[in-house]
Amino acid sequence: MGQNYFQAIPLRTSYTKKLKKFTSSLGKAIGEGETIPFADNDISYTLKLQNERIKEKGVEFEYEATQKETEETQFFDVADWKDGHYASSVGFGSFKIKRLVKKNNKILYKDTLRNSFYGTVTDIVSGAHPDNEPYICPNCGADGTVAQLQNGCPYCGTQYKMDDLLPKITGFYFFDHLGITRNQILIGWPLCALICTILVYIYLFNPSFRELFPITVQEPSSDILFGPLLGTVYGFFLFMFFHTLFKIARAIADLYRMGTADSRKRFEKGMKKITPEFSFEYFKGKAISLIKTAIYAKDENELACYKGEPLPDEMKDIIDFNYSGIIGLKHFEEKDGFVTVELKGYFDVLSVKDDKVRFTHPVFSATFKRRTDIPVNINFTMTRISCPTCGTSFNAMKNRFCPSCGNEYELLSDDWVLVELKKA
Repeated sequence: MGQNYFQAIPLRTSYTKKLKKFTSSLGKAIGEGETIPFADNDISYTLKLQNERIKEKGVEFEYEATQKETEETQFFDVADWKDGHYASSVGFGSFKIKRLVKKNNKILYKDTLRNSFYGTVTDIVSGAHPDNEPYICPNCGADGTVAQLQNGCPYCGTQYKMDDLLPKITGFYFFDHLGITRNQILIGWPLCALICTILVYIYLFNPSFRELFPITVQEPSSDILFGPLLGTVYGFFLFMFFHTLFKIARAIADLYRMGTADSRKRFEKGMKKITPEFSFEYFKGKAISLIKTAIYAKDENELACYKGEPLPDEMKDIIDFNYSGIIGLKHFEEKDGFVTVELKGYFDVLSVKDDKVRFTHPVFSATFKRRTDIPVNINFTMTRISCPTCGTSFNAMKNRFCPSCGNEYELLSDDWVLVELKKA
């Protein structure tokens, strides 16, 4: 396994095209419920649930991700790795994110944040891509291809348990960089300017200070008009100093608190006993998608991928949930045929309650389990799903209760399941 970070080289052309279409379609997928191209099953489903949550809240959410100050969208390869099953690359691009929440034409919230975009594109290490292989629906006999049946047979609606048709985008997030937002300047600079102006006047009219720090000045009375001007200039430098210091301090505190330094190493060391060369990056993308699925779901207890307690009501107010780039492994255990993993990470959250919108930065703790008695199959698999009680075919990958008869359908899976989610 290998990884290369922060390479200043362009991402491969085929991956760049996928990320371009993905980012340009993200706003309509979130705000209008349109299908997003090149996203894996998990991301597609979470975006669908997010749009349903927005509609449920009765608000309109305008979301736009645009490349800043350039005509041609550029993505750079900042990380890549391989494990025994997948090969992944992380593409980086600088974007301006515009978000607007409104209800009955009244603006409830808006922001324009410049963020760094990271999108993970994953492909299989070996084997053929089955997209265009012919497949006959066993229920109605219609001819088609594997790719045409991803969302079920278009003729009879039969659903299938199907692996992702790679390469696909398996993870994405927008991470704040050291840039300064307009609101920070409008609030921070005037405040620092006021502080510096007061200090300038104290210096000018206090002889003891002028003796301690002698500089060439005229009489205080002749410099009094220059106080605000000097305060504004010095205030800008003070504002930049505090802003940079805050970013550095926050980054150090976050890294320490999350324990990210050796997360990858500890996770992969534990997983090698179960399945060789299983990468932390691939698991992280899966984990974030599972968290989003549980939060956006109308009833998380009906999900096949969630086995925990009912989530707090406040999580049902979330309309936008973004991983903020810091996550750490807190616990890893293998016991009784299961591997248990606890992660802790920072997220950016936009919530709506009583027609009021809040933007917060909470820390969440999430615990996942995975069976160890089912070997990982790296070959493509596709299986028809039908309820054993009434025969109805439905998407049991996402819902474990038959919509026709209500009986539970326990899908045998070697995938991860979220068993606990809470604020840390």
